[in-house]
Amino acid sequence: MPISAVSAAEPPRAAVPPDTRHDKFERLVAKAQRFAPVVTAVVHPCDDVSLRGAVEAARLKLIVPLLVGPSARIREVASKSKLGIEGFEIVDSAHSHDSAAKAVEQVRSGRAQVLMKGSLHTDELMGAAVAREAGLRTSRRISHCFIMDVPGHDNALVITDAAVNIAPSLADKVDIVQNAIDLAHALGVADVRVAVLSAMETVNPNVASTLEAAALCKMADRGQITGAVLDGPLALDNAISIEAAAIKKIASPVAGRANVLVVPDLEAGNMLAKSLSYLAGADGAGIVLGARVPIILTSRADELLTRLASCAVAVLIVASRQASTAIQ
Repeated sequence: MPISAVSAAEPPRAAVPPDTRHDKFERLVAKAQRFAPVVTAVVHPCDDVSLRGAVEAARLKLIVPLLVGPSARIREVASKSKLGIEGFEIVDSAHSHDSAAKAVEQVRSGRAQVLMKGSLHTDELMGAAVAREAGLRTSRRISHCFIMDVPGHDNALVITDAAVNIAPSLADKVDIVQNAIDLAHALGVADVRVAVLSAMETVNPNVASTLEAAALCKMADRGQITGAVLDGPLALDNAISIEAAAIKKIASPVAGRANVLVVPDLEAGNMLAKSLSYLAGADGAGIVLGARVPIILTSRADELLTRLASCAVAVLIVASRQASTAIQ
């Protein structure tokens, strides 16, 4: 099914040729459409943007929406925005916190395979998801990945963590890296190359991120991180530019060819992702990993195709996990 035009109400972006926009996300959605749609608990979809994203994802057969929120408000938004939600089940709630709790319960009871953020604050949703007794915790640290569609760059870039872990420890970063590697495999990346970023490409005892990068690479050598080749510390230029890596005389299978970028902390990751979006015309789908199910975490500023790409990522993760379980 064709993807409709994205919303006209989008934030200003860098001017890029129209034929270079969204191509990676278009392919991502098309790939996800080969699999069965996933039942998705859409948490508090009480504005046009969040409800429209769910409706369009359902139209494209990416998800089967389970709308969790105040039923009267959801129907009012649907009526005002002329969105057809007939046939969608609604789980009534009193308010946004109640919506988050009830959506998590839909997952715990086995009724939903994915969570999707609606018009509530991220901390409300994540608070319910990480609750110790009634949440969706696993043995893994929960982390966030941006999947960036950067015009002019051949493949999508995974950036982690730019939204959940503020100042992750080395132990946290082990899970953050492994989550990102597993995501890349779910997206169909056969050769996952992880660059652990810092401000420089040499180990400096005065710069903690370079020490942690070196430790992560050695942990990968010893099998504590699996499924990818790691290198670091690497600066951003020699992580993604073969020319920059050659000038610095860095020879590795990752330098200049990285498809996963691990940032030192949330501030660095957030600024990197937003710089790509607003200066390079990139778009970033968002997903939270490490919980029992993928959590689609979108921004109010995201345009429609970005929301659909986030849904597509969740579909591919669910399909990958099902395939892995079947093999076992």
